Amino acid sequence: MKLNLYHIDAFAKNIFEGNPAAICPLDKWLEDTIMQKIANENNLSETAFFVKENNSFHIRWFTPSNEIDMCGHATLASAYVIFEILNYKKNEIIFNSKSGILKVTKENDKFKMDFPIQEIIKCNLPNDISKAFETKPTECYKSMDYILIFENEEDILNAKLNLALLKDIDARGVIITSKSKKYDFINRFFAPKYGVNEDPVTGSAFTQLVPYWNKVLNKNEFIAKQVSQRGGEVFCKLQNDRVKISGYATRYLEGVIEI
Repeated sequence: MKLNLYHIDAFAKNIFEGNPAAICPLDKWLEDTIMQKIANENNLSETAFFVKENNSFHIRWFTPSNEIDMCGHATLASAYVIFEILNYKKNEIIFNSKSGILKVTKENDKFKMDFPIQEIIKCNLPNDISKAFETKPTECYKSMDYILIFENEEDILNAKLNLALLKDIDARGVIITSKSKKYDFINRFFAPKYGVNEDPVTGSAFTQLVPYWNKVLNKNEFIAKQVSQRGGEVFCKLQNDRVKISGYATRYLEGVIEI
């Protein structure tokens, strides 16, 4: 069996930036074990598969080791493939997913995703997470991930941590964030539990970060940057119980896999 595969750099204007995702359009679903093996072989933070269903698409995301419930950058990359490569003519893509309905539109060169916000709850800093970081956060919240608030952006840029201590936490991963001089806020994301030590740009993290920074900064629109080694700018807007997450994308590779 031959399958088309696209390697898209999401939240990036240029290749070698942003977060790479492998995108595999399907006519019908493969066995879960096969999709997991493809994701493991790709060895990117996420591989997305989608199947067209009437007027929408069903999307699923796999890390090298597990299927996950939400992934922003691979959704943006999938939208790029549908709009730019598969020549989808409608103005809006509707994805059905484990996290509900996700919508993506194209505005000039940017792709705008419409995701539900994730409720965040203030909590005590878990012991393993506290031990993992040399510098301690000022606050800790929990949602899909743990969100650690730091006082200075230098704490984010220069963070030193023991990733092994994050492998058994009761969440997908850990987001660290602070205010920034150039951006509204910056962040980084770590998920060694799912085989992703540090994710370059994590679209779904902003469904948790935007509700927090909305209250702190008293504004609804943000320009943020995930300050990983590759890095990526993310444009966000809070609208009722949804977060609009926008970014650029570019094609790095197009090929065929045989299974």
